[in-house]
Amino acid sequence: QVQLVESGGGLVQAGGSLRLSCAVSGRTFRTTNMGWFRQAPGKEREFVAALSWSAGSTYYANYGDSGKGRFTISRDNSRNTVALQMNSLKPEDTAVYFCNADTSAAGRAGPYWGQGTQVTVSS
Repeated sequence: QVQLVESGGGLVQAGGSLRLSCAVSGRTFRTTNMGWFRQAPGKEREFVAALSWSAGSTYYANYGDSGKGRFTISRDNSRNTVALQMNSLKPEDTAVYFCNADTSAAGRAGPYWGQGTQVTVSS
């Protein structure tokens, strides 16, 4: 059974940074496409970023000026982890962030989710 466990969320002031991490077990991680999604209060869950199994391709949601260049997804196949580095955070980035396995390049979620980690950005 696939298990995803996120960590690294917390409270940060606007302009600050956070690094989220997701540990994956229960399958061959190195051949699994991974992704991050987020869900703000009262909103639907939305795609943030995805990374191919080979780490050769990355995909990011188009948040316009708000998101471009601020988030970076990466993976460490030796540790079975995927990370999301978030810089220049804004209050609108406040959400629960979820790790996802088998994420498509088009931003469609795979069937495997972590429990989520809360990110709160204060103004």
